Amino acid sequence: MNNSAYPAMQPVAHQTREQAIADGHFYLVGGGIASLAAAAFLIRDADVPGCLITVLEALDKPGGSLDGGGSPQEGYVVRGGRMLESKYLCTYDLFDSIPTLDGRGSVTKEIFDWNETIRTSSKARFVRDGRRENAPPYGLAETQLLTLGRLSLEPEALLGDSRISDHFEPAFFETNFWTMWSTTFAFQPWHSAAEFRRYLLRFAHMTPGFNQMHGIMRTVYNQYDSMVRPLRKWLDERGVRFRANTRVIDLRYDESGELNRVAGIVCEQDDRRVEIPVGEEDKVIVTLGSMTAGSSLGGTNRAAAFNHDDSTGAWALWKTIAAGRTEFGHPTVFADHVDESRWLSFAATLHDPTLFRLVRDLTGNVPGEGGLITFPQSNWLASIVLPHQPHFMGQPKDVDVFWGYGLFVDRPGNFVGKPMIECTGREIMTELLGHLHIQAQAPRILDDAICIPCLMPFITSQFLRRKRGDRPNVVPEGWANLAFVGQFCELPNDVVFTVEYSVRSAQTAVYTLLGLDRSAPAVYKGPYDPRVVYGAASALHSR
Repeated sequence: MNNSAYPAMQPVAHQTREQAIADGHFYLVGGGIASLAAAAFLIRDADVPGCLITVLEALDKPGGSLDGGGSPQEGYVVRGGRMLESKYLCTYDLFDSIPTLDGRGSVTKEIFDWNETIRTSSKARFVRDGRRENAPPYGLAETQLLTLGRLSLEPEALLGDSRISDHFEPAFFETNFWTMWSTTFAFQPWHSAAEFRRYLLRFAHMTPGFNQMHGIMRTVYNQYDSMVRPLRKWLDERGVRFRANTRVIDLRYDESGELNRVAGIVCEQDDRRVEIPVGEEDKVIVTLGSMTAGSSLGGTNRAAAFNHDDSTGAWALWKTIAAGRTEFGHPTVFADHVDESRWLSFAATLHDPTLFRLVRDLTGNVPGEGGLITFPQSNWLASIVLPHQPHFMGQPKDVDVFWGYGLFVDRPGNFVGKPMIECTGREIMTELLGHLHIQAQAPRILDDAICIPCLMPFITSQFLRRKRGDRPNVVPEGWANLAFVGQFCELPNDVVFTVEYSVRSAQTAVYTLLGLDRSAPAVYKGPYDPRVVYGAASALHSR
């Protein structure tokens, strides 16, 4: 890479805003969904030519946490599956402009059509003692309901950096409600009470059907194939430039004017350090942090290693640029507590239909219809999802793929006397088959399965306790050409750990940086609808 690949725009006197938009170059740090969305909004809503947009990504392909890949021979891998729902207004606004890979319509239309065909309706949200539980009751006591109500009404600022466990007695965390909530969203008792409150409000409209996963929407394939690939193709066709294997390590500033500016982007590529000059009319959009940084893959006969090293440099970059700058937030709040943010997922590739047939018979759901299946008796608090097949484009008809995860990775298993974090893929499958009470067919299933564990140290770092100012504003105060996007910037009312949050941050960044007379769609506020409030209250009080 050389600096000539990144033309720096010279200041031009008396430019109009339209001229600045047309002439300025846009540098997007990070290749996840937030940056891809920002590039699309720049092109679609600000008429920025794609050739003036450069995406700098430390890895060898875009997509960030929305990844997916593999083969029938080596096994498929997805680190997770993002659930969607009908009120993800920014996401559907974006993807309404993006054609599917086959060109039959927009990605948004495909998602809605698909979910009309296969509606999520779990008949086995829990499996206990090898038996399914259809629509398990929430089991909340009156005092717990009162606390939920208080949290919903109390201003977020009053919660500070308190934990969820600071507001509930231990019995709350034994209820069916908490087991469903924690495994659906990956909350832990020590996570942020403020974030928990946001989720209570944001998904209040889904409470009545929460115990059967009603309202949960999925993509036809994994999110990389269904969302990232079409978006990347659309951006490629418009000339957006992608620079893979380019790790951004610092920003250089010009603080001589009324507003501060980013004047340079310091990168490493091929063990060389280079600086990209940032001109007067250029803009820089940085994805802060990474929930899948440091991910480590194991294998069927190999446990995943616990990896503290973030090869993307996302956390190191945030720590570097935030040093001495409170307006850039406090990355250590999220990055330095991996014992509170890690868990392990796994993806299994099967060439034999036995397991899928047995799970279908047990649950009463065909793959793709049931959503998350949780084993409440699991020491790991393990859950699995059997998606519609094929889950990957090009996946053979005689191959099945499913995904699962465990929240308590340091506890010994019920059937395998080892912590989940130390288990091979085969041992994880053994534990799963034990909870399904599948004994006779277990050897056949285990001999066939390719199971790949994935340990993610930062996966729920965005849920860690935080207070006001720990997450910076999308456009930090006092800066002319810099914006932050992703899961670690502040968007009032919306909830992290969602595709929607990343897309909303991108839309907000583009419109604010460019001074466009537009705004992202408002966050849906179900609690302002009396029907939503009545439905949620009635469901929570049911025993």
